[in-house]
Amino acid sequence: MHSQRRVLVGVLVLGAATLLRAFDWTELEKRVTEFTLANGMHFIVLERHEAPVVSFHAYVDAGSVNDPSGKTGLAHMFEHMIGKGTTDLGSLNWAEEQRALEEVERAYDALELEKRKGRRADPQKLEALRKALEQAIERANRYVDPNKYVQVIEQNGAVGFNATTGADATQYFYSLPSNRVELWFLLQSEWFRQPVFREFYKERDVVREERRMRVESDPRGKLYEVLLATAFLAHPYRTIVGWASDIENLRAADAAWFHRTYYVPSNITVAIVGDVDPKEIRKLAERYFGRLEPGPPPPTVITEEPPQEGERRVAIESESQPVLMIAYKRPDQRHPDDPVLDVLDGVLSMGRTGLLYQELVRDRRIALAAGSSATFPSGKFPNTFLIYAVPNLGHSTAENEQAIYQILARLEREPVPEETLSRVKRNIRASIIRSLASNAGLAMRLAWYHVNYGDWRMMFRGLELIDRVSAEDIQRVVKQYFRPSQRTVAFLVQAKEAAQ
Repeated sequence: MHSQRRVLVGVLVLGAATLLRAFDWTELEKRVTEFTLANGMHFIVLERHEAPVVSFHAYVDAGSVNDPSGKTGLAHMFEHMIGKGTTDLGSLNWAEEQRALEEVERAYDALELEKRKGRRADPQKLEALRKALEQAIERANRYVDPNKYVQVIEQNGAVGFNATTGADATQYFYSLPSNRVELWFLLQSEWFRQPVFREFYKERDVVREERRMRVESDPRGKLYEVLLATAFLAHPYRTIVGWASDIENLRAADAAWFHRTYYVPSNITVAIVGDVDPKEIRKLAERYFGRLEPGPPPPTVITEEPPQEGERRVAIESESQPVLMIAYKRPDQRHPDDPVLDVLDGVLSMGRTGLLYQELVRDRRIALAAGSSATFPSGKFPNTFLIYAVPNLGHSTAENEQAIYQILARLEREPVPEETLSRVKRNIRASIIRSLASNAGLAMRLAWYHVNYGDWRMMFRGLELIDRVSAEDIQRVVKQYFRPSQRTVAFLVQAKEAAQ
């Protein structure tokens, strides 16, 4: 059994080494073309002619951290609006639909005006205004051609049509046959220029339901949210999904403001990878995206998290399986210690060779699962290093917590063996290179690195920084950041245990 395991490990290491040697960074760099339109929108184009397919990735530098106070969940709404189409696509009669949508907003204004009276509001009038709003929404929905936008895209061979909203960004992506490139430019530019907030309140209900499923009905999701809200007293990393009462009161007018403010061309980066001609791509970009009006730079997040001055602990009573989460404050992704923390993450939780798995799961059997994340919930601003454990039957979160502290104390006291460091660095490098095997993976990384570091070449330089991480660096960051006063501990506990 042991000899078979050694052979398997040898094959994996050999495969990773071969992958590293085969990837030619300089050749990739030669095939990249960049340009910025007069309105500020930036394009990164990578030629890959192996197959007649093109991947598009539009990266908007605005996420949940940019949600205004009282409007959390607003950035997420755009992820749901992309499939609703444009003035030309998705409507049975745009002129009539536009009038109907305006009537919806007037009806909503009237309802909100009465609500603001508080206890002096007339209950009968409120009920009548609610019915009037429901009827206005129903009339507007009669002009909707459901899913037409997505149908047209998929009928032209698109795959992977999707969008995602994170703490720091909103991203839109899919792939098309190379002879349908212009279709993407036409549809995406029109949506960025003038999105139509049709069925906004229907999708608002969908977003609210997502919160119910992912947070309110999921003990672990609830624990994540409570952990963030406890670790961050001021910074908008406090919530990613958005608070329920905020979501329930979002308005289409709020979304229109958000679009005008954050969806300006200078805040959007587009990466295109595949069977394309960069010169033709530039012509299409000028023709379609050049129409977008430039706008002022969006406001930056000015709220800074105050220094943490002591351990914070929070428990959630739940009849589900206990879970432990520990978050340590750390600097943002541009800090020189970021690659050190990435390597530490690998040392702790890179598969079955990670210390957390080996000690908590395999050897001591006090946990069913254990792991870490170097960046939580996101990295644009100072964030946290997360460590978690799921206790095994008969073992507690407290027992796992102390075991984790023992591992961290040993990492501070004893240098990580060079063999372990080399393996972790090799695996990090191989993981990144594997993600570049697809056009979609490459497009995502090109856009992400350009926005977050100002240069997509940081994708390569970042690996060089990983290679320079030493055992002494890891000892230093554990001592510097993993102090009791800098941690937030959150755990699920069953009611009877909480009573004890």
